[in-house]
Amino acid sequence: MKLLVATSKTQGARENDFDHCVEGELIWIAPCCDDGEDSADSECGCGRSFDGLNSHLGTTTALVAELPGFTYSDYAEAIRSSLAAQGWPPEAADDVATGLLAFASRWEVGTVLERRCEWFAERLVSAPPG
Repeated sequence: MKLLVATSKTQGARENDFDHCVEGELIWIAPCCDDGEDSADSECGCGRSFDGLNSHLGTTTALVAELPGFTYSDYAEAIRSSLAAQGWPPEAADDVATGLLAFASRWEVGTVLERRCEWFAERLVSAPPG
């Protein structure tokens, strides 16, 4: 099963990157506040971040990872628990899980992603000289 997890890979490629999640933590794509919808570079950071299911903190980089043995039921329950803990409606967990799985399936395992509001792309960092 391909899922999104927090990663520190490519952190610093953008001046306003941040990584407050636990490395490898399951993440989701939370809705943006009004400021975040207006600009990915807003002070709150929600328009450029992914949010940890356990830490409830954000990161500007996500890794597409294969988690063998992890089931849809496991995933939906992790999302349900996180949504409930954060004050989001837990009954949305199945829709969120289905959407995230469909999103992750479009990318190769090992791809690092960045978010710019509703636009997502592979985060490429040029190799150092030499």
